[in-house]
Amino acid sequence: MRWSVAIEAAGDRVLTREEIVELADAVAASGGIASGIGTPRYGAQLLVEAPDRATAIAVATADFGRAVAAAGLPPYPVVRTEALGEDEE
Repeated sequence: MRWSVAIEAAGDRVLTREEIVELADAVAASGGIASGIGTPRYGAQLLVEAPDRATAIAVATADFGRAVAAAGLPPYPVVRTEALGEDEE
C-alpha cells in the first residue's frame, strides 16, 4: 500500500531558502516535497510503500534522515509525523 508521510523537525535557527531547496532536491527521489523556508522548522512529505502505518512512518523517517544529511541540514529532533494511506480520506 502507498502512504503519504509528513515529517517535521524543529530547531533553534531560521532556515534559508537555499537550505530548504537542498532538502527538496534530496527528497525528490522519494516523490517528496519540502517545507520550512524562513522558519526554525523543516519538513517533508514523502510517498512510501509499506504494509501498515507504523512501517510507513519508519521507512519515511529513514528516508527523511538520509535527505537531511544529504542536504547538510542540522539534525533537529522530529516533532511531528503523520501518515495517510491511499485508501484513507
